[in-house]
Amino acid sequence: MSFDEKKLISSRAESTEVAGHCQPPRAGILMVNLGTPEAPTAKALRPYLKEFLGDPRVVEVPRPIWWLILNGIILPFRAPRSAKAYASVWTDEGSPLLVNNRKLAHKLQSHLDKTLPRVDVMLAMTYGQPSIDRAIDRLREANIQRLLVLPMYPQYSATTTAAVFDSVTRSLRRLRWLPEVRFINDYHHEPAWLDAMAGSIRRFQEQHGQPDKLLFSFHGIPRRNLMAGDPYYCQCQVSARRIADRLDLSANDWQVSFQSRLGRAEWLKPYTDKTLENLAAKGVKRVQVVCPGFSIDCLETLEEIAMENRDEFLHAGGEKLEYIPCLNDSDDHVKLLADLCRKHGEGWVEFAGGRAVGDQQIEERLKRVERAAEDLGLE
Repeated sequence: MSFDEKKLISSRAESTEVAGHCQPPRAGILMVNLGTPEAPTAKALRPYLKEFLGDPRVVEVPRPIWWLILNGIILPFRAPRSAKAYASVWTDEGSPLLVNNRKLAHKLQSHLDKTLPRVDVMLAMTYGQPSIDRAIDRLREANIQRLLVLPMYPQYSATTTAAVFDSVTRSLRRLRWLPEVRFINDYHHEPAWLDAMAGSIRRFQEQHGQPDKLLFSFHGIPRRNLMAGDPYYCQCQVSARRIADRLDLSANDWQVSFQSRLGRAEWLKPYTDKTLENLAAKGVKRVQVVCPGFSIDCLETLEEIAMENRDEFLHAGGEKLEYIPCLNDSDDHVKLLADLCRKHGEGWVEFAGGRAVGDQQIEERLKRVERAAEDLGLE
């Protein structure tokens, strides 16, 4: 092949890569949640758990040691047990986490379309499908030049939020032309989120009555993470206290606990299951549990709290445990996320809204892109 032929082929490849740039520039909101297996089976759980528990952000144990534990002990025994748990909450549409996340993303897109027509909402999972790589690939196709990353965790933890950051930046390394990137670390302090959580609890209690105790159950992390500087524990305490203040609860009306511990190491305390046993032993008959660390209902809320912990509470002498659902795809959740994204997207033309600012600047940029395309000989 001659030098000129190689040059021509290279030019055509570059033209294909640049073709997406001929579209109007857009902004993207990348919503990222933890993830879910593709099916409630041991076969589907093994690769999912291997990816999830193999992340150094999730389990901070020296890799050679953890590799042996994960592959030799955890995966062979935990995958079948986890499959049964997933099967108990699986729906005809699929995983509750994925189904509700898709509904939320669709509603958020429809909400933003009314005022921000050049902002795309993309859903991805840190582990499993839809992958972050698949979402990032849309950047090339849709000429998304500004990217707002929204981890779906109100409170920051290295085990969740930082894992999203790692995955997104790792995926972005594949791109030649990087977008501008902004990252939302947490939103537990946002008044709209606190109001939405308090409103959800209030509406549930108006329908089901008042409990003897309201338990705020957050996902646990190892205690050593707190001692190493992770702010998660403090943010959970602040979240619960501010929600309780909005509900005018006294100190005896509510309590904080932590669920879903793994292994023998000490995790954040008090543990949710032990707390429920103690409450029942003290004569508390009726408990309502809410999980403000979860934006979408999933295995840890629907199976662990609403089924497993409920049974443990009743077995210990309690009479009724009611689970208060996550915000899921509620209108309040859609609105608070839309407002949060507008706040963090401030200064980007796609988030400006209105013709006076946003469209005018975009049209000027588009004209420059069209002139560049003409120079490259692209239609």
